[in-house]
Amino acid sequence: MESEEALLALAALAQATRLDVVRCLVRSAPDGIAAGALAERLAVPANTLSSHLNILAHAGLVRSERTGRSIVYRASLDRLRGLILFLLEDCCAGRSDLCDPLLAELAVCRA
Repeated sequence: MESEEALLALAALAQATRLDVVRCLVRSAPDGIAAGALAERLAVPANTLSSHLNILAHAGLVRSERTGRSIVYRASLDRLRGLILFLLEDCCAGRSDLCDPLLAELAVCRA
């Protein structure tokens, strides 16, 4: 990931509702959530949610798919992974004693 892409993604995440949307979609992966159910779950008006989803989609953090009459949103896990790797690329200047606790914590999250 390049700096400009990372900045776009970070800017999109720098708002409470959008961060909640991404976290909710990550928890629902890989199935995703229909827009109406997502609005209900987060207690956000549909038109407001639509604006937030557009910003997140423009940053490449969410994707949508029409299923019948619904639009299902999913987190773009590859893009999120790329953002995290971008942030950690030079982690601790290669000092494993500093990075190992972070990696161990991430491994616990995956379990």
